[in-house]
Amino acid sequence: MNQDMATADAQRSAQEIENDAQRRQALKKVLPAAGIGHFVEWFDFGLYGTLATVISATFFNSDNPQSALLSTFAVFAVGFIMRPIGGMFWGSRGDRHGRKNVLATVVILTSVSTFFIGVLPTYSQIGVWASVLLVLVRLLQGFAAGGESSGATSLLLEYAPSKHRGFVTSFIDVFGFLAFLAGAALGLLLTLTMGEDTLNSWGWRIPFWVALPLGLIGVYLRMKLEDTPEFRAAQEGGEVTDSPLRDSFKVAWKALLFCVGFVVVKAVGHWLLQTFMPSYLKTDLKYNQTQSFEVTVIGFLVIVVLVPFFGWLSDTVGRKPLMIGGCIGFVVLSYPTLMLMGSGHFWAAVAAMAILGAFMAAIDGAINAAMPELFPTNIRYGSMSISYNVAVSVFGGVTPYVATGLIAWTGNNYSPAFFIGAAALISMITIFLAPETAHRNLVARAGDQTQLTTAHNH
Repeated sequence: MNQDMATADAQRSAQEIENDAQRRQALKKVLPAAGIGHFVEWFDFGLYGTLATVISATFFNSDNPQSALLSTFAVFAVGFIMRPIGGMFWGSRGDRHGRKNVLATVVILTSVSTFFIGVLPTYSQIGVWASVLLVLVRLLQGFAAGGESSGATSLLLEYAPSKHRGFVTSFIDVFGFLAFLAGAALGLLLTLTMGEDTLNSWGWRIPFWVALPLGLIGVYLRMKLEDTPEFRAAQEGGEVTDSPLRDSFKVAWKALLFCVGFVVVKAVGHWLLQTFMPSYLKTDLKYNQTQSFEVTVIGFLVIVVLVPFFGWLSDTVGRKPLMIGGCIGFVVLSYPTLMLMGSGHFWAAVAAMAILGAFMAAIDGAINAAMPELFPTNIRYGSMSISYNVAVSVFGGVTPYVATGLIAWTGNNYSPAFFIGAAALISMITIFLAPETAHRNLVARAGDQTQLTTAHNH
């Protein structure tokens, strides 16, 4: 009996090694395909935040700069209204028909809507209709974006070798931060080469035009992929469900709540650092435009380097310790770090951005595996789309607006620290209560509750 069990274990180990070797080979195609689509999405969102002060003067009445900036961030938040709707639509299709075709459609919609921003008429040309058109484009972007992050993360998780899921999925945020880095760097380059007057006049449009060819490349790469090994196994086993969203709410409601709680700090942290920070440095802390771009670029480079390290570490020590550690950092040190940033010294601002970025990297390195690992394959895309997009819409989309509003209401330039600290506290409590998922078996039916029980006892 013991000998038979040992033989079976040896056979499973040999099969796992063979499968992992195949997955490593496949990742040479999968990583670029997942990455470029994710890059396009966050390049778009990053551009909007990086060029927020320019957009506010272009699409809104610029007689009151702070009011125009608040309007710009309000329109930014409008795009997030559509994300849960898009998440349910794309996630359901992804669980029923596969990942790759849905992700190819999503990337072209995102790139086209981003391109449209670059050709819209301005407030000085058509008045308030410029603002209306910007809102409509942002709604289309939000609908498309609702299927991107959860789908691309599921794609990488389901192609990753079994013991390296944290490391592989961490590259989702590497590509995301590279996109923000590219947006900030391109803004800096255009400012240095054109000057602020030309950038404000028409040069701001150029980065938005770049999204269209990038999207076309993304479609090509994604259509060349096979669907993931896990999804194909679910198809072959007859486990693909006709009603993945209904099954998600019926059998995975606890996991949905855990995922929402995980994402609160990710949503607020990302949009605080990536979208709010460039305008915050210039408008509130009185750094010039060039310095604001430079601080942002250097901070993003730090995050890009650290995220894969923390992803690798999460495969060793588990997801929860890293996520809890990052949350503690935000709760305890956000306020003094913003004070350091407000000292007026360039390198102090860089150091502060790097400190906040390190907390974010610790969370991102683990969370991109922890979220999809909560769900079985046949409801993973849709379940993660619902929970992720609800949290991002409620907390992330309003972050620039709330952070700007806190400063206006309190007169305290460091008051955004209270918002990120509160978000981190919510996530920290959720993570503490949630199961550790690092060693979970990914292939399971929607109604199989043994995964959750096993993970709680792990």
